[in-house]
Amino acid sequence: MKKLLLLLVLLTSLFSAELGWQDDYTQALLDAKKEKKLVYTLITSATCGWCQKFKNTTLQDNKVIQRLEKEFITVQLVRDFDNIPEHFETSPVPRHYFTDSNGVILYNSLGHRDEDTFQAFMDNAQEKFEINKEKENKGKQ
Repeated sequence: MKKLLLLLVLLTSLFSAELGWQDDYTQALLDAKKEKKLVYTLITSATCGWCQKFKNTTLQDNKVIQRLEKEFITVQLVRDFDNIPEHFETSPVPRHYFTDSNGVILYNSLGHRDEDTFQAFMDNAQEKFEINKEKENKGKQ
């Protein structure tokens, strides 16, 4: 069992290199502020079959990859090993959190999703961000 767990962790690490995944949420927020991007956090488990399916299908789609790279700082947190912010639920997985650079959750969801549905998740996060920004600007007037 330990060998299987180690193998899954290594596979996760190899996968994580493709999109430039971070494993430090706090650093991701700082990078998002600097790069003026949103943060996409994927919470997985070392033994989650649906997590692997999501990574091997949706996160292999070129359009999804390009959009994530352009618009988001990506963070993958493995609930078995990583420090996860308290305001994020960790069970069941996979969990998807889209936040602004202040850590405000714009959109979240649970489970494996196909490419089109995941694109809609990103749209929802961007829309919520724009709405929040408009409200903030109106409040300053």
